[in-house]
Amino acid sequence: MKGGTLMVSRCKKNHGYYKKRMEELGFSNVTVTASEKDALNSEIYDLKPDLLIMGARFYHGCTPFLMGELRRNFPKIKMASLVIGEYPPELAMYFILNGINSYVTSFDGIPEWYEGLKEVSKGGEFISPEVIKRIDMRQEKPKPANITARHKEVIRLVCNGWKDLEIADTLHISRCTVARHKCDILTSLNVRSVLELVHVALTTGFITLEELCFRHSEIVLNPVPEIKIKGRSRG
Repeated sequence: MKGGTLMVSRCKKNHGYYKKRMEELGFSNVTVTASEKDALNSEIYDLKPDLLIMGARFYHGCTPFLMGELRRNFPKIKMASLVIGEYPPELAMYFILNGINSYVTSFDGIPEWYEGLKEVSKGGEFISPEVIKRIDMRQEKPKPANITARHKEVIRLVCNGWKDLEIADTLHISRCTVARHKCDILTSLNVRSVLELVHVALTTGFITLEELCFRHSEIVLNPVPEIKIKGRSRG
C-alpha cells in the first residue's frame, strides 16, 4: 500500500513493536525498515510514504546531513527525526537547517515527547524547544549542508593525508580555494578534525576503506631514527 509512514531503525528485533506502538499513537500504515543509502532510496520510491521518520542516531553524527540528502531527493515527503535519550542540541539543529520538518526528543520530558509525536502523526511539524533556542542564539543562521562533487574530491584527498598544496596542484585550483572547500566541508558535516571527517566520509559512503591508502606517488619517507639501547645503537 502506498503512502503511510516509513520508519527507519537499525534495531530489527524491535521492528514489530515499533510498528504496533506507532500505529497506537496515531501514525497510519507504518512500515519499519533497516535499509540505508541506495536500498532506502529504492524503498522510498516503491512505498511513496507521506511521512519518513528516522532515529537521530541512525548514522550517529552525520544523520542530519544524510537526512538532508533524503530531503533533496524527496522534497514532497514530510520528514521527522526522533530520539529517545540525549542527542546534542547543537547537532540536532542541523536537522532543521537541512530541511527536516520535525525533531522530537524524549530529553525534553515525556509530556513534550508525546505532544511532539501527536503533532507529527497529524501531519504537522514539531521542533524541540531546545533546538529552536540553539538556532535563535545565532546572529547568523548556519547554512544547510551542501557537499558538491568537488567537495567529495577534496574529502578523498584530505582523508588520505594530502596537504593543501598537494591538493591544489592535483585539482588545479589555488590553495585559498582548497582552504575554502575544507571549511565548507567541515561546517556542512559538523566535524572538527580530519579524524572525524574520515569517520563521516566512511559512514556516508564518500570514501571506501579500499580508497584509504594514506600514500601517493610523491610521498617521501624519512629514514627511521637510530634508537640507543644500553650503549648500543639500533637502526
